[in-house]
Amino acid sequence: MNLDVRLPMGLLFAIIGAILIVHGFAADPEIFRTHSLGININVRWGIIIFAFGAIMLFLSRKKKQE
Repeated sequence: MNLDVRLPMGLLFAIIGAILIVHGFAADPEIFRTHSLGININVRWGIIIFAFGAIMLFLSRKKKQE
């Protein structure tokens, strides 16, 4: 049985990361100034999660080419 979970895992993390990034840019900047010391945590973690998903997708694609 050849089960590769990198593809669905990469898609899941890439989609969630993209949603967080969009939400972070669409949110009111005043919220971040008053609640999180001026840090837009949604954008930062969205980028990290999206990058992880992109790495998983890259590794999944690399495995298929071999």
